[in-house]
Amino acid sequence: MIEGARVHLKGWQQAAVAIGSAFGALMDPRRADLIAALGETTGKPAFERVLERMKKNPEGREVLLNQPRVVSAQVSHAWNMPENTFGWAYARFMGTRNFSPDDRPPVRFMDSEDLAYVATRAREVHDFWHVLFGLPTNLIGESALKVIEFEQMLLPMCFLSVMGGSARFSEKQRALFFSHYLPWAARAGMSCTDLMCVYYEKHFNENLDEVRRKWGIIPCPDPKAKT
Repeated sequence: MIEGARVHLKGWQQAAVAIGSAFGALMDPRRADLIAALGETTGKPAFERVLERMKKNPEGREVLLNQPRVVSAQVSHAWNMPENTFGWAYARFMGTRNFSPDDRPPVRFMDSEDLAYVATRAREVHDFWHVLFGLPTNLIGESALKVIEFEQMLLPMCFLSVMGGSARFSEKQRALFFSHYLPWAARAGMSCTDLMCVYYEKHFNENLDEVRRKWGIIPCPDPKAKT
């Protein structure tokens, strides 16, 4: 059961929330609640496709059955993992940025428990993907990860976020994004496994480089090392 009150919207209400959220998120990209609302109100068909893929995948089915949550109560053991493991890298990523896994806004606009969980899971594994792909949490890093998320889930919100983020780049950032990050992200998102079907929490004790190889993940190259 996904906690938090859910709101059932009619078609015109859903459109109004989507438009309002899109406008607000463009004005202030730091508003995670608006970005979340945009993702939910425009993403139902995409989440339905993800749900069907998860049902057909053994590990995905296990995730749906157990419904693990990326919250402090369930992932705190990552902070006790040995160095160079996936769990250790995740804990380091969160700790050095003073992030909490409990900070994600709840899902509010999904029609069913299954879709609410898939939307929640997509939101909560975002930081795992940052770790696996080696992306920073600045505007360029978030935009690059949204490219991968779009390729993995075909969420309209991801495409809109990339468009909105690139509009806020400086000229230098824009050149770097389109010459380095975008080509890499387009390739990385297509070459890896179905990331929504991974039970990440069961791999915390495994070596980070090994899980990257197992899941076909290409970490982002350092743009400063590019010749």
